Amino acid sequence: MGIEFGLDTFGDITRGEDGELLSGAQTIRNIVSQAELADSVGVHFFGVGEHHRPEFAVSSPEMVLAAIAARTESIRLGTAVTVLSSDDPVRVFERFATLDAISNGRAEVVLGRGSFIESFPLFGYDLRDYDALFEQKLELFVELLKEEPVTWSGTMRASLENANVFPKTEKGLRTWVGVGGSPESVVRVARHGLGLMLAIIGGPAIRFKPFVDLYHRSVASFGTASHPVSVHSPGHIAETDAEAWDAAYSGFEAMNDTIGRERGWPAYSRARFQNDVGPEGALYVGSPDRVAAKIADTVTMLGLGRFDLKYATGTMSHESMMRSIELYGTEVIPRVRRLLDARD
Repeated sequence: MGIEFGLDTFGDITRGEDGELLSGAQTIRNIVSQAELADSVGVHFFGVGEHHRPEFAVSSPEMVLAAIAARTESIRLGTAVTVLSSDDPVRVFERFATLDAISNGRAEVVLGRGSFIESFPLFGYDLRDYDALFEQKLELFVELLKEEPVTWSGTMRASLENANVFPKTEKGLRTWVGVGGSPESVVRVARHGLGLMLAIIGGPAIRFKPFVDLYHRSVASFGTASHPVSVHSPGHIAETDAEAWDAAYSGFEAMNDTIGRERGWPAYSRARFQNDVGPEGALYVGSPDRVAAKIADTVTMLGLGRFDLKYATGTMSHESMMRSIELYGTEVIPRVRRLLDARD
């Protein structure tokens, strides 16, 4: 297949045609429709994020993915990301093995620590254990991937003694770890022999090249399995640059300002947005030609095996996102392939 192309959503609560915010229930139903369209236009992967806050509708992505699995044929289905630190590795594996059965082998899991902390107090975890929780639970999850009886002990959950976990998958469970860009996280992924998914949500993609190189060097040093590197970045596509920028700006502004009030960020501006959609920015927003060229540059610079476009940001309408998905599958992906073939 060569390079794969995916779509990710966090299940942002969107506005309807009347300008009012939709319910979480309607947003979830719309996500299923968006995934159906992605499958029909040839997108390879569809990822659904996990959050526990009012801006996002999806707190149980596996449930949404199971509904999508029943209504799609070939698209691979996974998370963006599963917050393993505040979950139980055994239950995560069981849920995804079940999704894999429902989807006839199309399930993937993208594990991460999460960029929000709401799940930790919600499920009774101490934020002071942030690093230890993820490290130990990831160790256990890697053992579960072998699908053999597991003996494991740690300080963050009960030990296991020759424990068997069901159901089994038929061909294994493809597993990635989402990383924001710390060297320690990259080395951890390589040490466990898992796929690296870089979340590039700010700045030029080329600044992540050292992390890609570190991953490949670390895999060689540890002698673990090597996987293609994937990138997850936000974007939106419309017929023209101006149309895409106008449609996307309010959603990016709403999301940045909401989170920024909590984290002390300055107010978002149109000037910053236009910089972010430019060659040195992390937003893939514009016409099919512009977005395809920018994706091809990123794939070439970083030697990627997959590019995932986070197509939903803020309160952007369902109809606008559906058109973006259609253009991504029918125009952007073929253009990227032609550009990469020409460079080869």
